[in-house]
Amino acid sequence: MVQDLLFGLFMAWSGLWVGEAAGVPAGATPASCHGALSQGGLLVCDGPAGATWQMSSETQTAGVDGRVLFGLARGAASPVELQYETAAGLSSQIRVEIADRHDEFRVIEGLECDKVDARTPEQIEHAGRSWVTKQAAFESFFEGPGVSEGFIVPATGPPSSPFGPERKYIGMSAETGEPCEKVSVHQGYDIAAPVGTPIHAPAGGTVILADPDLYYEGGSVFLDHGQGLVSVFMHMSALDVAVGDVVAQGDTLGETGNTGRTTGPHLHWSVKWRNPDRAGREGDFYIDPALLLALEAEVSTTETSAQTDASAP
Repeated sequence: MVQDLLFGLFMAWSGLWVGEAAGVPAGATPASCHGALSQGGLLVCDGPAGATWQMSSETQTAGVDGRVLFGLARGAASPVELQYETAAGLSSQIRVEIADRHDEFRVIEGLECDKVDARTPEQIEHAGRSWVTKQAAFESFFEGPGVSEGFIVPATGPPSSPFGPERKYIGMSAETGEPCEKVSVHQGYDIAAPVGTPIHAPAGGTVILADPDLYYEGGSVFLDHGQGLVSVFMHMSALDVAVGDVVAQGDTLGETGNTGRTTGPHLHWSVKWRNPDRAGREGDFYIDPALLLALEAEVSTTETSAQTDASAP
């Protein structure tokens, strides 16, 4: 039901397929890009194995399957232009139109400030340790299905907060009595679920973090799906996996909870895109999980054309 609703909404405002690049010699593997063509979405590009792809400042080299993934930032400009060059020296360009987002701005008052920022020395120390743990996990990369098997909703329950809205928090600290005010972007997809609801892997992958006590996130599991995509599950009450475990789509990861800096039981699911060919992690960012839920159905049902240019040096 949730996936059907998301697919219907997404189909209303986003294109899905990008045509093949022109100028490919007979018998050569053609190149094309498709995916969730929206700010906060994901571009899936297929072409010859070993081809080098570039989008803006990001460069990737396709593996044996010929596929690369490019995240689309929440504020990505349209159109997006990609260039690729094969090992044989054929170069081509693909232009992709990207749909705009229209996220809400929300004001949340009466919040306990300690759920927004670490304030006491003990909280700051806990938050610092958690940050180091998370950054270390994001440095690792594993092989996995990427988006090839699609994504499923990881827990049963209604969506309670989408990816994208800006939130202004106003409140007071229960620890220090000091007021607080902060604006941040919600970078996940929340599912309202009572404590103890099973959490399932939305796609296969390797567990790169399993920690019961991160400061903001509480009990958390990071699942590397391959090709640079990592699912992050927060506020868990129980963890059923350990670092290094390889899981299949639908396998149980643990249970939902109310741990960390949260105002009530729910699952926060976020997805980070990382360029596997970039040495530093500063350019990584979160994309919209709801768009990934609709991706497989979109790829199989809709095609639209796009502008392409090609030249052989």
